[in-house]
Amino acid sequence: MKNLHNALKLKQLYMLKQLGYSYTDTVPSELEAESIDLPDSITKLAEAVRTCHLCELSKSRQKTVFGEGNENADILFVGEGPGATEDSTGRPFVGRAGEVLTKMIENVLHLPRTEVYITNIVKCRPPGNRVPTESEALSCRPFLQKQIALIKPRIIVSLGATAYHYLTNDNSPISRVRGTIIQGDGYQIIPTFHPSYLLRNPSAKKEAFADLLKVKALL
Repeated sequence: MKNLHNALKLKQLYMLKQLGYSYTDTVPSELEAESIDLPDSITKLAEAVRTCHLCELSKSRQKTVFGEGNENADILFVGEGPGATEDSTGRPFVGRAGEVLTKMIENVLHLPRTEVYITNIVKCRPPGNRVPTESEALSCRPFLQKQIALIKPRIIVSLGATAYHYLTNDNSPISRVRGTIIQGDGYQIIPTFHPSYLLRNPSAKKEAFADLLKVKALL
């Protein structure tokens, strides 16, 4: 048992070393992005994500899905995690939900998709498209926080309850908070429904449309 315990501790130290730590006695879930020496460029950060093995999702992924778009975008869209199509292509929101999101961007904000930036809370697909566990989301959070710091968006649109929770630490239902404007650190957060939810509940598209009109007005 002692050997197993030491092996698990050694594994944790190697995982932390990948994120830039030289030494720590704190568990990963309590660590903040500011204490991690991550790359100061989107390209190098994407490479760090590509070689990441900090959580169990790395064992089942085909490709990491870092994000894409304008690296100086005013608007950052943050979803929950990659799906099957995203896992096979390495691109965010390219399945059916991605088609909905693209239409929202083009038809409501009147922007090409390439002018915004799109990413997720976790960069690897959870098996069966399940919700990411807290451990998985917290392992990935330093990468997301660094993305935000590098892109410097004016507005973050959180897509769905999971994205909203890990951006704000608030567990309120998305139906209650959607469309509200929340002040972040140098940016504003506007939560709305996830495009996958809109596929299942077309009647909610009217509310999502109203939420994006608020985004447009803030610009």
